[in-house]
Amino acid sequence: MQILVVDDEASIRELLTFNLKKNGYEVTAAADGREALAKAVGMDLVLLDIMLPEVDGLEVCRRLKADPQTSGIPIIMLTAKAEEIDRVLGLELGADDYVVKPFSMRELLARVKAVLRRSAKDSQNEKGREETLTIGGLRLDFSSYQAWLHDEPIALTPKEYELLKLLVTNPGRAFSRDELLERIWGYEYYGDTRTVDVHIRHLRAKLKGAPAVSDAIETVRGVGYRFARRTA
Repeated sequence: MQILVVDDEASIRELLTFNLKKNGYEVTAAADGREALAKAVGMDLVLLDIMLPEVDGLEVCRRLKADPQTSGIPIIMLTAKAEEIDRVLGLELGADDYVVKPFSMRELLARVKAVLRRSAKDSQNEKGREETLTIGGLRLDFSSYQAWLHDEPIALTPKEYELLKLLVTNPGRAFSRDELLERIWGYEYYGDTRTVDVHIRHLRAKLKGAPAVSDAIETVRGVGYRFARRTA
């Protein structure tokens, strides 16, 4: 597994590189946003600091998720800034996890393993499948991991796709936020359940062109979310 470590502090790059290599990963390092964008293709995971020179981490995340060559690469954001706005922005841009400095190396390694495990499981589950599902102008292709709205492609992040797929393939079932975190993220999330709300809000916005779909993603008060019905 190849991991790209992006941080402008040499001591942190060296610490992460040493510990990741010790645990069997191949590591490439980058000191700024431009270098990160140049080295990201082909990586299995990106550990990305937010406060970077040249191009900041949030913009790097946005560009990686917008590029078909790198959109499927999981990203764990690293930052010393604990404000909620940064956490929300990172999640809305498609980051898979968020770690606030200072962090324990044990915790970080656990998150790295979990994200990589989930990514590998998704690839294996989707391989060879040719199923498609069409609902109210929305079409999902499970084999290609793509989505279209009225025959126009939708730029969904991997987690948005997984969340949407889970809801629409289980119409009428209410999922709690904790269950969605466990099933979509594949492990007990270290943050809070607001990450689910962020992804749901993003999904609704991207699907607003098909009200039959976006309006069917209902909030179940005190529980979580459900897809209310399946429409033709």
